[in-house]
Amino acid sequence: MIDEHRTLDFTGHTVIVTGASSGIGREAARAFARRSANVLAVGRRIDALTQTATGEGTIVPFAADLRDDDAAGAVVTAALDRWGGLDVLINNAGIFAAMPLEDTIPAQVAEIFAMNVVAPSALAAAAIPHLRDRRGTIVNVSSALGQRPAPGASYYGASKAALDHLTRSWAAELAGIGVRVNGVAPGPTETNALSAAGLPEQVIAEIKAAEVSKIPLGRRGQPAEIAEWIVRLADPAATWVTGQILAVDGGLVLA
Repeated sequence: MIDEHRTLDFTGHTVIVTGASSGIGREAARAFARRSANVLAVGRRIDALTQTATGEGTIVPFAADLRDDDAAGAVVTAALDRWGGLDVLINNAGIFAAMPLEDTIPAQVAEIFAMNVVAPSALAAAAIPHLRDRRGTIVNVSSALGQRPAPGASYYGASKAALDHLTRSWAAELAGIGVRVNGVAPGPTETNALSAAGLPEQVIAEIKAAEVSKIPLGRRGQPAEIAEWIVRLADPAATWVTGQILAVDGGLVLA
């Protein structure tokens, strides 16, 4: 459980959270809202985004497909039009696909990189002028698979490894204008990513059991546990932390 007595204050701050329809993104949007941030919750399904916003008066849903050429500009403009500035960008949206090498489908590989690498790049580029004005921050949500090889998940892992490299490179590039860039690399977490990838329930159960067997803390993570560290990396008080990829994985990095 999250200790509400330790919550951070984001009063007056504007936060964009992508992939906010469910899972880690939903919990991150709510976590920022609990800290009094103005949150633009971005995703493709307006009904799911509305559920994210339920009970949280400072969350505003915004439906967009981040793979569209004009999506990044539209998202940033929506935040500026409503609140007049931007303090935090959370690049959480992503897609997982299980694809063994011998079953490679080039178009599907391109789709993975379009969502997991190109989309956060476009959003970051659109956000920079406004983050610079407020000495804001970017947090990219990566994955333990960006650092650990996994059969059948090479393209997803490669996309997250690319995002990790972008995180460090952007941190170096933007430090001079006071914009911090960090990443969170979750281990296996209870989201709908596996089912959204079209895997059968039996296969999902086998994957989960295999993952748990490798995690020193003996369980999969919960989205709220990942969201807590996203918020902490975005904390305006974390003024001397940039270019870091924080593993939030139950100790998987040790295995």
